Amino acid sequence: MADITNIDKSKLPKHVAIIMDGNGRWAKQKGKLRIFGHQNGVQSVRDATEAATELGIQFLTLYAFSTENWNRPQSEVDALMELLVSTIHKEVNTLNKNQIKLAAIGDIKSLPKNCQAELADAIQQTSKNKRLTLVLALSYSSKWEIIKAVKEISEKVKSKELSVADINEDLFSNFLCTNKIPDPELLIRTSGELRISNFLLWQIAYSELYFTEKLWPDFRKEDFFDAILAYQNRERRFGKTSEQVKGN
Repeated sequence: MADITNIDKSKLPKHVAIIMDGNGRWAKQKGKLRIFGHQNGVQSVRDATEAATELGIQFLTLYAFSTENWNRPQSEVDALMELLVSTIHKEVNTLNKNQIKLAAIGDIKSLPKNCQAELADAIQQTSKNKRLTLVLALSYSSKWEIIKAVKEISEKVKSKELSVADINEDLFSNFLCTNKIPDPELLIRTSGELRISNFLLWQIAYSELYFTEKLWPDFRKEDFFDAILAYQNRERRFGKTSEQVKGN
């Protein structure tokens, strides 16, 4: 496994996104309820955040709760919301100590009122931190985000604030939840599943994808460093030939 000394800090991604998968299976392997896996996954969030901070990565986005997750059993959803509130409350001092700014993307208004309040308070309390921006994707899905953007652009075309000719990639990106965040250069998914699960579909058009068999509660700093090292060993061509990239 890699450690921080193996990483070239001059070739870091600015933004890493993670699909934190495998909490339920991890708990099932131990004969526990699914929420036990989510509870233990909190330590993995700490490890990934600490690793990103130590390296100097600027943005870390975690897929914490998708719009599809609302379809899970109500008892699990309720437990997840309670865990979200308690975890955010407990971590604010640590975030400030490490100069980590909290942000959120997704349909935040669909969260329970106490979750919204705790999240808004934590975002406000950490708003001046500049070392790392930790983005929680909550009640988020890429299809929801894209449809929302299309509706907002359509309304502006209808009111003649925009014309159809104004619509391009840059304008469309400005209507996404991530309009103030650079697109991720690296997307990590745990648990061995080889799919994107409706996460940042527009934003990861040219991201490097990294899949690991580790279930999320077992993910540690060294696993994060492994993903960064794999990223640094890839050639990023953006549609060009290898010769063109090397020529630059």
